[in-house]
Amino acid sequence: MASLPLRPARVTDPAEVERLYDICLRTGADGGDATARYRDPRLLGEVYLGAYLALEPDLAFVVDDGTGAVGYVIGTADTREFEARSEREWWPALRERYPLDSFPEDSEDHGLVAQIHSRGPAEQAVVDLYPAHLHVDLLPQAQGGGNGRRLLETLFDALRERGVPGVHLGVSETNASAIGFYEHLGFERLAVPQGYVLGLKL
Repeated sequence: MASLPLRPARVTDPAEVERLYDICLRTGADGGDATARYRDPRLLGEVYLGAYLALEPDLAFVVDDGTGAVGYVIGTADTREFEARSEREWWPALRERYPLDSFPEDSEDHGLVAQIHSRGPAEQAVVDLYPAHLHVDLLPQAQGGGNGRRLLETLFDALRERGVPGVHLGVSETNASAIGFYEHLGFERLAVPQGYVLGLKL
C-alpha cells in the first residue's frame, strides 16, 4: 500500500461528513465492516465520530486516495472539557432522536442508544496524565504504507502545539492488530477498572 496524502477533514462539507460516517461503520467491527450489525447505518458515527467533527474540527485529519477520504483521525485536547461540551451541545439532540426504546433490546443498535443516554466520564487518573484522547479508523485500502502512523503523528503534533502532555484511547481487547500497532508507536496499557485503555506521553 502506497503512502497517501493527508489533509484536514472538510467538516463543513456534508458529502465528506457522510463519507467519514461510512468509514466509521465499515471499520466498526474491530477494524472490519460492521454494516451488517446495525439497523441504523449512522448510529455508530453519531456515537464515536460526529461530536469530534462538530466540536473539535481543527483536530480532524484524513488520508485521501484521490476519490475522497479513506481514513481519519479525530480527537480532543481536553477530554473533560469535551465531555462537558458534548453533554450540552451534542447528546441532547440525539437523545430526542433516539429514545431508549428505539430498537429491540437484543440489537447492537440498542446498546449504542444506551450509550447516548448514559455517558460515563473518563477515569480521572487517566485524564490527569493523558488529558487528550483520539479515535482513528482506516479502510483496508488505506492500511499499510505508514498511513495510520502519519495520521496519528499529525494529530500528536497538533496536540503538542497546544501544550498537551499526553493522549489516551480505548481499544477492544479482541483487536490484537490494533493493540500491536499502538504499542509499536509507544502507547502503554493503563490500569483502569473497565475496558482496555492505552496512553502515550507527548
